[in-house]
Amino acid sequence: MRILGIESSCDDTAAAIIQNHAQADQRILSHIVYSQMDHIIHGGVVPEIAARAHLDKIHLVIDQAMKASSLSYCDLDGVAATCGPGLIGGVMVGMMAGKAISYAHNIPFIGINHLEGHALTPRLSDDVAFPYLLLLVSGGHTQILIAHGVGQYECLGTTLDDAAGECFDKSAKMMGLPFPGGPNLENLAQECNDADQQMALENFPLPTPMRGRKNCDFSFSGLKTAVRTYIEKIAAQSDASDNTLPRNEMAQLAYSFQMAVKSILINRLEYAFTHIKQQNIPVNALVVAGGVAANKTIRHALQELTKAHKIRFIAPPLSLCTDNGAMIGWAGLERLMAGEENGLDMAARPRWPLSTLEPPQRTR
Repeated sequence: MRILGIESSCDDTAAAIIQNHAQADQRILSHIVYSQMDHIIHGGVVPEIAARAHLDKIHLVIDQAMKASSLSYCDLDGVAATCGPGLIGGVMVGMMAGKAISYAHNIPFIGINHLEGHALTPRLSDDVAFPYLLLLVSGGHTQILIAHGVGQYECLGTTLDDAAGECFDKSAKMMGLPFPGGPNLENLAQECNDADQQMALENFPLPTPMRGRKNCDFSFSGLKTAVRTYIEKIAAQSDASDNTLPRNEMAQLAYSFQMAVKSILINRLEYAFTHIKQQNIPVNALVVAGGVAANKTIRHALQELTKAHKIRFIAPPLSLCTDNGAMIGWAGLERLMAGEENGLDMAARPRWPLSTLEPPQRTR
């Protein structure tokens, strides 16, 4: 079975061809991502600009994915496209492209929840069995869930305000770093060498909201506010005529920030492990998905956590952590294999919680 996956929920226009071959390295036949760069001058994603860019690039990206796979549309068993959640303009561009291909070539259409795409990526990259514990950390979402099956997600905790990725990006912007903020903040934190790391924590003690609360919820707004306060203080004391912030102090602040986020995530996951043990749920692994999963410091901390709990740790390849068409194609494949397809009247959804999904319903 071969599926075309289309993703356009934020600022990446992506398409991929996926097949259900037994070998993981043969499942992805093509994988094309066009990352929009026009947002750099704005310091963040502008929804209107993103939607126009998707409209300009969507057919080129799909054509490249088809050519790279050496397949024609008649070789496909279906087309899957993100139908939400996300920036509604971009979502509609990818969704309508998928519906048009479905109609023109008489193949099934499967509308995919973007978050389920992230949630099922480990089954594409590592063939992990259900159930597994899932840490979903991206620019718009931070959640801890138990994935019991396709469409069956038990939410243990979610963010009460900002998402971890949003906190990364906005903190990076305040530090004067270019878009995309998360990777650039991580690179800046690496400039804080071993000798300065303890000094960084002492000079910039940052809060870890919700730490110690006996649940799995998150909060990042207080951390972001604390970063802004330190930056304003540094700027007031700076002698730079061009208003640039001292690089060494920003590196220390970035390091302290990254350690604070790591501490929050680990603390919340500890409560998730407590819940799992109390409920006697035989999870097979801890899986991390979403753009923040690309952060190496956070990955290493999660690996150490799983060693302590004697459970498998799975993080998809970096290319599958950020938004991509392969994850949408795989989610579509899993649902299509169960007999589900959607009508062409399926609506786009700016909000679509994972907890509202249902297992695949056989419709064919």
